[in-house]
Amino acid sequence: MTSISDSKVAFLATNGYEDSELTSPWQAVTDAGATASMVSPESGEITGKNGHAQKVDLAVSSASADDFDALVLPGGVVNSDHLRMDQDSIAFARGFFEQHKPVGVICHGAWILIEAGVVDGRTMTSYPSLTTDLRNAGAEWVDKEVVVDSGLVSSRTPDDLPAFCAKVVEEIGEGRHRQQHA
Repeated sequence: MTSISDSKVAFLATNGYEDSELTSPWQAVTDAGATASMVSPESGEITGKNGHAQKVDLAVSSASADDFDALVLPGGVVNSDHLRMDQDSIAFARGFFEQHKPVGVICHGAWILIEAGVVDGRTMTSYPSLTTDLRNAGAEWVDKEVVVDSGLVSSRTPDDLPAFCAKVVEEIGEGRHRQQHA
């Protein structure tokens, strides 16, 4: 297993996230030694669609990509739809691309990256209903369990979590990716 013991990983979510798409990557990065932090437009605690409660560590309005080594965007329709309408969340996600830092996104989380304007020219996967959205934003959409494109790790559904988590940890371990850009 890759050690990422000095890494700080931000998870960006709000109420309605897909529980396993938060808990599995969170466990993977912390098991590999990283410090995980929940960043959200909400304060106190957020709840997944199946009832998992997660303490919020930092308001996205005061968060900066400067303070983290990587970003993970869990999916969930409600979560992703709310975040793509939140300007602080969009700016926070875009900051990781501007700084060439690894980003993991699964399921509907790609909506946030479309709004951030960072998918043009990228090869990605997502929940299949986002295929047209990603293509219209300039991405090449492929139907694979996990896709890595210069530090951007994407997956489709909770079924893909083992491959997604392994690649997220690997990309964090590799550090900045020169080709990762906004």
